[in-house]
Order: sequence, then structure tokens, then C-alpha cells
Amino acid sequence: MLPFRLLALACAGLIHINTLWASTDSTRTDIWVKPRAGALLKPSAMVQTWATYTFGQELYDAQRHDYVPVDNRLNVYLRRARLLFRGEPYEGLQYFLAMHFDQAGHDLLSATQGPNNMSEPSVGIWDAFVQYRLPFAGDALHLTAGWFRPQFQRESITTGWGVSSLEKAMSQNYVRTHLTGRGPGRAAGLNLGGMIKGERIALLYNTGLFNPLLTGLAGNSVGIQYAPLLSGRLSLQLGDPEMASYGLGYTTNYFGQRKGLSIDVNVARQGQTDQFQVSNAWGTGFLFNHGAWVIDGEWVWMARKGVGATAARSETGHLRMGYNIPVGKYVLQPAGLIMLFDGGMDAGEQAQAKNLKMGAGSEQTLDLGVNWYLNKRDLVIQLHYTLHQGDAGDANPGNTVNAYFNQATIGAIRRGNWLGLGFNAIF
Repeated sequence: MLPFRLLALACAGLIHINTLWASTDSTRTDIWVKPRAGALLKPSAMVQTWATYTFGQELYDAQRHDYVPVDNRLNVYLRRARLLFRGEPYEGLQYFLAMHFDQAGHDLLSATQGPNNMSEPSVGIWDAFVQYRLPFAGDALHLTAGWFRPQFQRESITTGWGVSSLEKAMSQNYVRTHLTGRGPGRAAGLNLGGMIKGERIALLYNTGLFNPLLTGLAGNSVGIQYAPLLSGRLSLQLGDPEMASYGLGYTTNYFGQRKGLSIDVNVARQGQTDQFQVSNAWGTGFLFNHGAWVIDGEWVWMARKGVGATAARSETGHLRMGYNIPVGKYVLQPAGLIMLFDGGMDAGEQAQAKNLKMGAGSEQTLDLGVNWYLNKRDLVIQLHYTLHQGDAGDANPGNTVNAYFNQATIGAIRRGNWLGLGFNAIF
């Protein structure tokens, strides 16, 4: 509990310093009396509309004890849709709210990943947090509180509108469920972070304390035994920095405006809950921008220990490349992605992984396509083909050891391949 106490003491000390600082200057105290002049609510909308055609999807038939093919199919749906509201009503105090209505029209027997969209798509909270730039530290110290992603793994914290593959690398799904128990990867918590910039070098750091609810009491608690999730991320940026000032929004393609290399390390730990004795994750990643090239990748290791000798490990990551070709005032970008997941392959390893709610077996995804940027990432047309392959190891047919063999709300499948035409718009 030492990291928790240190974070709590740091926050309390900073609040106390801010109170003393504000009380000595009436003009500074005024920032808490009335909002900033012209501090308006800033709404925006983001939409990803996909038309996909699935080949070779198979569904497990429990009566036959085998997989049966389903018809190839066209599926037009909203892959991602967001309504966003943000603002800075007081100097240094920002808020951010994102509502989502994803997967509207998603066919569960298409090869794309995603949950049941129900009879009518529902709207929910995706992100909701406030962020305060603490005094005396400039851009080096920000406190964020609310519902958001632990700052761990670039792919998890980068928006789906900011990558050059049609779908994000689904390595993020294994990491997110490992940390928070949920595919969206959000949890309630606090994060202390900042950015320190020098001449052609920058350091971006984040350290957080979160309360993932995992699976206790129908997903509303960690259970009788409690431990918070501690996460940390450090990004060393050589050359041009990724962002002008600190924030929690990331992208990959700077359209030739950035020449730089970012190298990050990530760590996370959660102590004993009803689900495990201890859960760890660690990994590294990079982003390289130079001229027309956009290259990013990462690798993450995950481990859990249960009662007695029960333990499970897995690892996952991706490598993605894109090359920007100017065509008049537009940009054409051929791009490719490979994603890998590796877990336990023999029966004993898989039994322990299932007990600790971790993936097993192996999965590979290859995405190849082209992006047509009409207005940078604000207006994009994408055409990609995605191939899947999986290995269940010693598991019998019908086991849902990893995402290749499992579709939410349906159960056991063998995931097919798909051709996708996507349209991204930010308004």
C-alpha cells in the first residue's frame, strides 16, 4: 500500500499548497469565483461507419461437437460513434465527457470483434474526467480524476481515429481485460502526470491508482478482498515531441510534421482480490515518425498468480507501418498491421489460465490496406483486408480460450476473415 499512501500524501500536499497560494493573492482566488471569460462548452462528434464482408466464419454446434460454417455476409454498421463535450471553465481546470453508441447494426456472426448491439443501440459513458494543472509546475504536473483508461500500452490509450489500420490491434483487448476486466478498458481512478520538454527531447510520465471492478458481485466489485490497480507509463521522446502540451489524447500519424522517436515503458500491478493473489503487466513500445513513414509497435507481458501453485502467463503485441504519399491536397497511405497473442498451449496451462480469467492458446491477425486522407484524420476513407488465424493448443473444440475462438454473447467460434470499407469523420 506504499504507492497508494505516497499518491494520497502528494495530492493532499498539493491541494494544501494551492490553498495557501490562492489565499495570498485575491486576484488568483478570483479564478474560483467566476468562470473564465469566453469559456464555452465545446461539443464535437466522431463517427466510424464500416461496410464489411465476412468469409469463412464458423460457429460451434454443441450437438455435433464440431464447428459449422455460417453464410458469408455483408454488414454495414457504426463501428464507433461518439458525442464529446469538453471545456476549461476555470484556468487550468478542464473537463471531458464522451458518450458512445458503438456497434449499432453489428452482426454477431461477422468476423469483426464486438458485443451484441441489442435490438436498439444504447448510449453510455465512454470517458468522463476532470483534469487540473497544478500550480508552480507548468506543464509538469496534472491531476486527472474520473472514469478513463489507465495510462498503460499505447494501443489502449490511442483513439481508433488515430491509427493507420482499419481496426486497432486487438492486443489491446487482452491488455484491457487483464487490467480492468472489461474490453473498453476504463476504470474509475486518479492519475498524476506531466510533460517535461527540453531541446529536442521530452519526457511524458503518468502514474495512476484505479478501482477496476473485475467480476465480483456481477461485475460491481473486486469482491471481499480488495486491492487497487497501480499503473505507470514513461515515454521518452527524441526529436519532435508527440504533443505540444500534456494530455491524455494520442495519435500516430503526423503527416510529415513530426520527426521523432518515442520509446515507452509500462508497468501495472494489482494485489489480492477474490480473483487472484496478484496480477502484473509490463511492456514496452515505440512510435517512429520521419518523412512519409509512420511506424509503431509494442510488446506486453501479463501474469497472474492464484491460490497455491496456480499461475498463468501470456504475451501480446503488434507492429504497424504506414507510408504517406501526397496526392494533390490529399494523402494516400498504404498500411499494414500484424498482431500476435501467445498464451498457454497444454491442458494444464490452459486450465490455470481459465481459472485466473486469462487468455490461452495463440492468435494472429494480419491487416493490409490503404487509407485515403481527405482532411487528415478528420475525414478518411479506408479499404482493408483482415486475416485471422488461431491455435487452441490442447483445448477441445468448443473451448473459448482466446478472441479467435470466442464471440461475445455467442460463445465458441472460429473467426473468419473480412474485407472492410471504412469511413471516418470528426465534426
